[in-house]
Amino acid sequence: MTPSKSTVQVTAILEKLFEEHFEKKPETIEALAVSGSDRRYYRITCGKTIAIGTYNTNIAENNTYFYFTELLRKHQINVPEIFKINKDRRAYLQQDLGKTSLFDMVIKDGYTEPIRKLYHKALTQLAKVQWIAGREADYKQCFASKQFDEKAIMSDLLYFKYYFADLQGVPYDRSLLISEMELLSKDLGRVQPQTLMYRDFQSRNIMVHEGKIFFIDFQGCMQGPPQYDIASLLWQARAQLPEPWKEDLLNGYISSLADLHVPRMDEIHFRRGYVQFVLVRLLQVLGSYGFRGLLQHKAHFITSIGPALKNLDSFLSNHPQAPAYPELRSLLEKISSREMQDKYATVAGNKEHKLEVQICSFSYKAGIPKTASPHGGGFVFDCRGILNPGRYAAYKHLTGNDEMVRQFLERETKMPDFMNHVYALVAINVDDYITRGFEQLSISFGCTGGQHRSVYAANQLAMHLKARYDIEVTVTHLNEKKWVLKEEIAE
Repeated sequence: MTPSKSTVQVTAILEKLFEEHFEKKPETIEALAVSGSDRRYYRITCGKTIAIGTYNTNIAENNTYFYFTELLRKHQINVPEIFKINKDRRAYLQQDLGKTSLFDMVIKDGYTEPIRKLYHKALTQLAKVQWIAGREADYKQCFASKQFDEKAIMSDLLYFKYYFADLQGVPYDRSLLISEMELLSKDLGRVQPQTLMYRDFQSRNIMVHEGKIFFIDFQGCMQGPPQYDIASLLWQARAQLPEPWKEDLLNGYISSLADLHVPRMDEIHFRRGYVQFVLVRLLQVLGSYGFRGLLQHKAHFITSIGPALKNLDSFLSNHPQAPAYPELRSLLEKISSREMQDKYATVAGNKEHKLEVQICSFSYKAGIPKTASPHGGGFVFDCRGILNPGRYAAYKHLTGNDEMVRQFLERETKMPDFMNHVYALVAINVDDYITRGFEQLSISFGCTGGQHRSVYAANQLAMHLKARYDIEVTVTHLNEKKWVLKEEIAE
């Protein structure tokens, strides 16, 4: 296994594309964080010239993105401009929209009037996507599903069942539940109208650039009910929009349709469909969080489960007749119960004796560090069985703190499997130590130079524990002063 094809050569391809288009060599290339996608993003710069380089081996997905970019820009909908596409259509350069999403703003600034207006702008743009661009969309260009039909809805419901509900140990009649899900899917699959559906319309995919709203990550577009997209934005778990905002924004969306000369629609029918698709979206999101968080141990998704359950509980409280299927309703009430919400809230430490977990990375050349724990308990994990990024020139002068190294370890080594075992082992002791009132636990990760693998592992475990527990977590990189961060010049 080598990094050349998927990492070193990827950056070389993107740098060459940048030079061909802008006629200047890039000065810096910075890997950007990704969560649930196989696409790779890099910010490439040369002076004031900046572009986002994207690499994705899924050519069908790329072609869908190129098609919808052209379609949306034709109708003056704000999406990133594509500057250049390479011959094999795996790499392309696009406009840099900065680093601020609508989600970032609502988390940072709260529910302010300027934020509410940005949400209104986003929904007005969404209406143009759905009803104007959607009129001439060629759905044969969709790379995955072409329509959010009965089968796609059933797939979302089963995603929730298998990747979240079945992992909770909650009893239910499986045969009856499947029958009810099939009936619900059949009912919703016939909902009209059908427009161009964004599919993942949430505030992380809405960038705020120079005061304007821009949309990203719309390659999942398909034909479907417009209510689903509205539900995706207004009921996003981590955003937790207030109920008055949700009603105001929904009303604003419906009012905006008049300006677009959308044919008269039955508003009562539209709102009824909206409620149903809110439920479908809430369940799809829980399925995603279960898969990414509970099975893949991604900290961001684990911390999102609690807010998602709170959303579901709120929905069920406000809609006592939805869903109109007794077994599904019963399961959802159990799933969103106070006990279940507490389970996925941050686990509290002992109020009198709060556990402190001390995590460190080290170099085996300097020896295994001594534990600071008074009872001598803890773990030492040897990361040397993982392919070392430091062997390659592209990573030699980077560390486990860098995004380039993180992507290499997660995509091209067995580090994800290694960390999953670490999480499981450490959880046993953390749970026990919290119960027994222990105050300290030491965990060390070692590798050859204490610069790449051990640093990454220490950081990831810290994020995982902070997401799951209300405990003190400290991270120390013991070999930091000896990291090789630039070429050593022989004297």
